[in-house]
Amino acid sequence: MSELSKNNQQIISCRRCPRLVAWREKVAREKTRRFADWDYWGKPVPGFGDPRARLLIVGLAPAAHGANRTGRMFTGDRSGDWLFRALHKAGFANQPASESFDDGLQLRDCYITALCRCAPPANKPTPEEFANCSDYLARELTFFRKQWRQNRGRGAILCLGQLAYRYTLQQFAAMGIPVPKPRLKFTHGLAVPLSDDFTLFCSYHPSQQNTFTGKLTEAMFDSVFTNIRKAID
Repeated sequence: MSELSKNNQQIISCRRCPRLVAWREKVAREKTRRFADWDYWGKPVPGFGDPRARLLIVGLAPAAHGANRTGRMFTGDRSGDWLFRALHKAGFANQPASESFDDGLQLRDCYITALCRCAPPANKPTPEEFANCSDYLARELTFFRKQWRQNRGRGAILCLGQLAYRYTLQQFAAMGIPVPKPRLKFTHGLAVPLSDDFTLFCSYHPSQQNTFTGKLTEAMFDSVFTNIRKAID
């Protein structure tokens, strides 16, 4: 069993955050009307995708009736509609949409994870809850960076949103990876080469708050993946 698989097993059984455990299980019991016939996952959501990926995507947390229902990151919610459509256009996914865990979606050269593995109330994890999950992300970063160095190929990490950017940089610093000082301000399309083996990219999160208001357009989102393709290919 790979280190990545072991990490995912530990994620699924995690009960470190009492507030999140209570919330994710309450949502899974009570459900919502449009998904009343679903058996909700109701547990921490592991990362998924290609274990040999050159692109690692870091989101915020599972959606209460998205990944907390389906058991797979970004699967079954509006943010995922945008993400998988963009990944498909860029050649990182075999289909442009994903509604359930077993719908045939396959990621190619891409792996999706998050800062927080449980659905949080109001979609807002606390700093302590981010900290409780930090070692899971650290293991994923270590796993993929090791492959990128061994293969002498450049990798890419895409942070979806300002919080993903902030906490991922904090994780890098804790791991001894040099980060820009002062920290570069988060902007959509930011690309920062952090070492010889990978570049950090940033995008607005494809949440409804951003996509419904036009803060993030499809063209803006697609351009990020175009730049990632250029960097890794």
